[in-house]
Amino acid sequence: MEDLSKKEMNIGVLTSGGDAPGMNAAIRAVVRSGLHYNHRMFGIRRGYHGLWRGDIVELHAGDVSGILQRGGTFLKTARSETFNTPEGVQKAREMANIFSLDALVAIGGDGTFLGARDLKDAGLPVICIPGTIDNDIGATDYTIGYDTAMNTAMEAIDKLKDTASSHERCSVIEVMGRHAGYIALNVGISCGAEVILIPEKPYDFNQDVVRRLLECRNVGKYHYVVVVAEGAGDAIEIATRIEEKTGIESRATVLGHMQRGGSPTLRDRLMASLMGAKAIDCLNQGRVNRVIAHKDGLIQDIDIDEALDTKKSIDDEEINNAWIIAV
Repeated sequence: MEDLSKKEMNIGVLTSGGDAPGMNAAIRAVVRSGLHYNHRMFGIRRGYHGLWRGDIVELHAGDVSGILQRGGTFLKTARSETFNTPEGVQKAREMANIFSLDALVAIGGDGTFLGARDLKDAGLPVICIPGTIDNDIGATDYTIGYDTAMNTAMEAIDKLKDTASSHERCSVIEVMGRHAGYIALNVGISCGAEVILIPEKPYDFNQDVVRRLLECRNVGKYHYVVVVAEGAGDAIEIATRIEEKTGIESRATVLGHMQRGGSPTLRDRLMASLMGAKAIDCLNQGRVNRVIAHKDGLIQDIDIDEALDTKKSIDDEEINNAWIIAV
C-alpha cells in the first residue's frame, strides 16, 4: 500500500446508514482539516450507494459553512443493496480510482464500518468515524448523535409525564434501540421511569412490569412511566397488557425517528469536530484503516479489524441501580 504520510491527497468523505445529529459537524471538521493540510476534499453523496454510482463532488470551505448546528447529514445517506455484494464493492473501488481518491473517511455505525473494511480489503485506505444514536459500537465509549438522541427522548418523556400525572396514567414510551438499550436505560434513569425494558436483559412481564407497577401504586404513586427499547417489546402491546392486568389506564407513545433529528447538542458537536480532525491527523501520519474512538476520555484510533471484533455490553450494576432508584 502506498505511504500516504506527508503527501497531498484526494480524500473522500461520506455518511452511511442511519443519520445521527452531529454528522454535519464531523463532515465540516474532516473537510476543513483536510483543506488546511492542502488536501483536496470530495463529498460522496448518499453513502456507499453514491460511491459506486460516482455521485462525488469536490468540497471547499464554503460548502461546509453553516452546517455545524444542523441535524441530519447534508451529504445525504442511503442503504445500498448493490454495494453489499462483491461486485458492488469492486464498482465502488473502481469509481474511487476514476476520481483519483487516495483515501476515504466513512461516518456511520457498524454497517458503515463493515463496508469500509470491504473497501480496505479492495485496496482503498479508510478511516471510520462512529456516528449512530445507539452508542452500540464496541470500540468506542461514545458515538456521534447519542447525546442529542438521549436529550430529545428525555424532553419528550418529561412532557408526557406532565400529562400522565394529570390523568393518573401509565405512559409507555418506546425509544430507539433494536439491539442496544443504552438510550432506554439512560433516559429511563434520567426521567425517573418506574420500569425500563432493554434487549440485553430478559424480563418476566408479570414480575418485572405488572408487579412493579402495582408496588409503586401501593406506596402512593398515581402516575407511571415505562421506557422500552424497540428491541425489547412493542409499546402499544405492552400498554394494552398493563391496562388489562392492572386496571391502570395506559397510553403508548413511539418516539421513532424524531430521536434522529434536531440540532446536535454541544457534546455531539464537540465530539464530532474532534473526531473529524483526528481522522485527517491519522491520514497525515500514514495511519490508515483505523476507527476513531473515544476511550478513557481521549480521542484515539484503533485498527478497523480490531474495532469490529470488539463488543460492548451494559453493566449489570447499572441496570440494578436503575431498578433500585426508581421507587
